Amino acid sequence: MAIVNRTPDSFYDRGATFALDAAVAAGVTAFEAGAEIVDVGGVKFAPGPPVPVAEECARVIPVVRALAPRGLVSVDTFHPEVAEAAIEAGAAIINDTTGVRDPRMADVVAAGEAALIVAHSRAVPRTQLPQPQYDDVVAEVAEFLRAQVALAVARGVAEDRIVVDPGHDLNKNTLHSLELTRRLGELASLGHPLLVALSNKDFIGESLDRERGDRLAGSLAAAVWCASQGARIVRAHNVRETVDAMRMVEAIQGWREPAYLLHNMRPEGSE
Repeated sequence: MAIVNRTPDSFYDRGATFALDAAVAAGVTAFEAGAEIVDVGGVKFAPGPPVPVAEECARVIPVVRALAPRGLVSVDTFHPEVAEAAIEAGAAIINDTTGVRDPRMADVVAAGEAALIVAHSRAVPRTQLPQPQYDDVVAEVAEFLRAQVALAVARGVAEDRIVVDPGHDLNKNTLHSLELTRRLGELASLGHPLLVALSNKDFIGESLDRERGDRLAGSLAAAVWCASQGARIVRAHNVRETVDAMRMVEAIQGWREPAYLLHNMRPEGSE
């Protein structure tokens, strides 16, 4: 899953894809690099002033319309009104980083026959949760995801259209995110496809003492570990590198044939 942020203040690209043509071009490039999903966002997760629904729609809907004919498009939003407009424009997936805090989101997704990503987070959208505390972060995340998946199913979302995301760094400190990663298999056993959004996050930077632009190696290591523990969707900024890492995991596991066979495959004496 490639990330395209149509925001002026995203933590990673700092507005590089805020312009419409830049956002569409980034999505096209991501598909060409092997991304299977492009996730379009119009509002960053971090605390900040509210962005009106109309403004969020103006940011994301034209990108959805441009990219939907090329592949699967997801929209990162916690507003049901934005989700409804996005589905009408061709989005196949809604990525709710608030974990369906507003139950109407499930109604919209069910009516539109879209897929739903349920992520764990605790704070009111776009507000700070100072010094978050957990007795057992993995158990508490699992409990939250079970409850919110049950809510979505009760409101009509098909079980086979639900993906869960433990929400690395979302209202969690680095030790929490590392614990989630270490014990990811416990969350993979919840019975729904598991997405991880690790790319260039602070827990990687703090673990390695690396600034925002120097976290690719750590991001890839975390992604490979998570894939080995049951993650099936990896949300990433660096598409080509992450696609290569995931395809290598798939080749090792026997899920994907090598692109070609040449090494020690020629008959003896052949040119």
